[in-house]
Amino acid sequence: MSTVIYDSPVFGPIHSRRLGISLGINLLPKGGKVCSFDCIYCECGLNEERRTKNPLPTADEVVDGLKEKLQELRQEGIVPDVLTFAGNGEPTLHPHFPEIVNRVREVRDRLCPSAKMSILSNATQIRRPEIREALMLFDNNILKLDTVSPIYIYNVDRPQGHYDVEEQIACLALFQGKCIIQTMLMRGEYNGHNLDNTGDEYIVPYLEALARIKPRAVMLYTLDRETPVKGLEKADAKAMESIAERIRQLGIKVSVSY
Repeated sequence: MSTVIYDSPVFGPIHSRRLGISLGINLLPKGGKVCSFDCIYCECGLNEERRTKNPLPTADEVVDGLKEKLQELRQEGIVPDVLTFAGNGEPTLHPHFPEIVNRVREVRDRLCPSAKMSILSNATQIRRPEIREALMLFDNNILKLDTVSPIYIYNVDRPQGHYDVEEQIACLALFQGKCIIQTMLMRGEYNGHNLDNTGDEYIVPYLEALARIKPRAVMLYTLDRETPVKGLEKADAKAMESIAERIRQLGIKVSVSY
């Protein structure tokens, strides 16, 4: 299958269907993947297939690469809407994540003050206070919660270490609304398991979790690219819109991408 793996700590800009013109910041090794999930739908591929011996980029490499790219874009008359921490896995796994976030903010404020700072994170590290503190610095702190079913999570998101759903919900609530929940909805089958997470079995407890978390917004999305595991299908658009309406009834803003 085709996969998306970045060879630079700074990539793009690309057009994000949710964020606009996005300049990406990849804190993981070039040419490989490092992640605390091993999602069967990940555009980067499965962890085992994307291992690398390449080192993590240093804070200086990230910051210098960002400065260079922003200056290059300025000469082309391009102003990114957003600087997005994403890339080849989970950005909060970088041991110098808080330092890099602060330094990127300084560069943004100086060279591209109109751009928002965003992160796409699987939220596995938010039990660590220093990670939560760094995430609070983002304009768009986008954190994953595909469902609250442990069985579904362990079959689809496949955590690679400690992961407790109740702990995740409690930690997400600690952001006091300064977060956006990102949720993948889909259908299909994998290892004998029905992957349709749009029915009440999944959505009722998910809505209860959202009521506790009180996020600023929710982003519902579905498959957009080829997946490393076969048998996965897009969620039904009508079902997604119905779920979005139920979330709005909680007083939470929702965007839907399908």
